[in-house]
Order: sequence, then C-alpha cells, then structure tokens
Amino acid sequence: MELREEAIEMIKERLTVILGAGEYKEETTFEELKMKSVNYSQLTTALEDEFDVEIPFMDFKRKVTIAAAADYIVELVEG
Repeated sequence: MELREEAIEMIKERLTVILGAGEYKEETTFEELKMKSVNYSQLTTALEDEFDVEIPFMDFKRKVTIAAAADYIVELVEG
C-alpha cells in the first residue's frame, strides 16, 4: 500500500477509536468532527508510533482535512 493511503487509513482508524464510528473521508475536515486538543494529541501520538516519526502538534493541528494531514505525514516520513 502506498504511504499516503496507509496514512489516510490509519487516520480513519484512529478517528474511529477516538471519536467513535463515523463516515471519515479524505475531504472530511477536522472542524466538522469538532476535534479538541486532546483528540489531536491522541491522534498524533498514535500516528507517531505507527510511522516512527515526530509530528509537531501545532503544525499538524493546522491541517484542515484528513487528506492534508496524510500528506503532511508523508512529508515528514520521506523527509
């Protein structure tokens, strides 16, 4: 699986754990999901563990959609 697709799937899986079942698409915005700081923290921690990369919290929090967050993870992993 391509890294970007893997990141998108991982984000969707973690959102299901953190926020409960829902319809999470690439274009879904974190604002729509009413994400709180604690939710971002849980999500970034899980993604850091999965992809073995440090994710700057405030930079990640500025990503608007699931797709943008996945693209950011790819940038960090591929350096």
